Amino acid sequence: MSKIIVLIGAPGAGKGTQARLIQERLRLPQISTGDILRARAQAPDALAEEIRALQAAGELAPDDLVIRVVEERTTQEDCRNGYVLDGFPRTLAQAIKLEKLAQEQGKEIVAIAIDVPFEVLEKRTTGRRSCPVCGEIYNMYFKPPQSDETCDHHPGVKLLIRADDSVEKVRVRLETYDRETRPLLNFYEASHRLHRIDGTQEREAVYHEIEKIIEVSAV
Repeated sequence: MSKIIVLIGAPGAGKGTQARLIQERLRLPQISTGDILRARAQAPDALAEEIRALQAAGELAPDDLVIRVVEERTTQEDCRNGYVLDGFPRTLAQAIKLEKLAQEQGKEIVAIAIDVPFEVLEKRTTGRRSCPVCGEIYNMYFKPPQSDETCDHHPGVKLLIRADDSVEKVRVRLETYDRETRPLLNFYEASHRLHRIDGTQEREAVYHEIEKIIEVSAV
């Protein structure tokens, strides 16, 4: 049976990085609700305005909005053999909806928690910078550019910081995560589907642990 890989972790835990690696190496499409919502926010309509307001406040999108986006995306042909969810579910209500969706699609859920201490998460998130030309990602604490705030590949091009990566908004997101998302760990643990990984390891080490979990669950 094909799998739905659920990656659980606070902002900055590395869910997006691992989801991309799974997509590249295991050919399971990455379904990132954050990316989908950010793209949707560019449209000139009321829904986009609502999403932009939530992003500006550092708040999570409501369950009904996120669920609608996930249902629409996972019915596409590339998801037929399974997919990896990055940023969904975040609440128990979303997790219960996903159970129904998995049943309808004939898929099994494998939940993987990427554990990272709060202080590391804060630095990973508030330190993020990106080049507007080539998209190269930096971190002012862990992977700084050679020249302060400019891209190594495009001298003089100032790096960008996402509006929702300010210290205040990051703390709001982490507090929201603690309040709404951590109960998912108990939900999946109760059904023996939760696997925990130390997210402070190098990204390749984290990926290899995830790959082993997926391989074992496929037996």
